[in-house]
Amino acid sequence: MGPTIDELASEYDGKAVIGKLNVDDAGEVAQQYKVSGIPALLFFKDGKEVDRLVGGQSKSAIAAKLDELIGG
Repeated sequence: MGPTIDELASEYDGKAVIGKLNVDDAGEVAQQYKVSGIPALLFFKDGKEVDRLVGGQSKSAIAAKLDELIGG
């Protein structure tokens, strides 16, 4: 998923902030957001989680979710 996330971060630059987190290095964050499966994609708006996708996702599925949430 890493390369896909990197591509989307570039494509959505200025429209959305997209980042990655290694749960092995930041287990407390994964625990805080109750991440039980990986990969997990959490979507935030105004600082609050508004949706999530768990498991491998296609680039088009992630882009569709981003477009839905940002109104694109």
